[in-house]
Amino acid sequence: MGSVLLNSSLKAIVATMFFFSAGTFGQEASKTNAGPPRSVKDQTIVSQELPKATLTVAKGFRFVGTQRVNLYGNADAEQYVFVKTGPHGIVDRFYWIQFEHFLPTNQLTYNYDSQRTTQIGDLRFVYDVKGWLSLATLLASDPASDSAAIKRLLAQHDLSLPAKIALVRMFHLPSTDHRAELMIIYGEALPQNFKLPVRENGVELDTESPSLARTLLDHAQRGLVVRVQ
Repeated sequence: MGSVLLNSSLKAIVATMFFFSAGTFGQEASKTNAGPPRSVKDQTIVSQELPKATLTVAKGFRFVGTQRVNLYGNADAEQYVFVKTGPHGIVDRFYWIQFEHFLPTNQLTYNYDSQRTTQIGDLRFVYDVKGWLSLATLLASDPASDSAAIKRLLAQHDLSLPAKIALVRMFHLPSTDHRAELMIIYGEALPQNFKLPVRENGVELDTESPSLARTLLDHAQRGLVVRVQ
C-alpha cells in the first residue's frame, strides 16, 4: 500500500501491500526466536530494548495475543494486538503494536519523509491517517503480509475486522542506525453510512478530512500510554 511516510527504494516492491513499515518486504507469518525479550502484564507491554519502554493500553481494550513473524528473511517482528469488539465478534477498535528489526544479513534501514509527527507519552512518532472501504479485499491480496498475519491471529479468537475502517499508522525509530522500528496501528470502524471515496490504496484522511483525522489521532493518543524506562 502506498504511503507518504516511506522513502525507501524497497517500497516500490510492496507499494500495493495493505500495511508495511519502511524498508520491509511482504511479511511472512513464520515464527522466529530472534529479537529482544518482551512480556505482557495485564494491559502493559514491557519492552527491554528497541525501545526500552512500557506501553499501556486503556482498560477497555482486551489483549488478544502476540506472535512473531519473519519478514521474508530480511527482518523479524513481534506483533501484539488489543481490541474492543462490537456485535458478532467484529472488532470496533484495536491497537496493533509491532516491534521490528532488520536481520544482520542485510544493510537495510527504515526511512521516512513525512512532516507529520505526534507525541505518544515519552516517544515521538511520524504518522498518517487513512480510510479503507474494503479491508478484507486488501488482506486477501497478500496472504503473506503482516496484516494478514494479524487477521489470522484475530480469527483464532473468532474475531474479524470491519470492512470500512480508519487507521492511524505511527512509526518511531529507536536506534541511531535506523535498523529497528516501533510501529503502532490504531484502527477504528467507520459508520456504514460514512461516505468514503473508493481508492485502491486507501483515502488519505489527513488531507481529505482533516477534522476526522485529528479526531482519530486523538482517540489513538488517549488509549495508549508510552513510558521510556
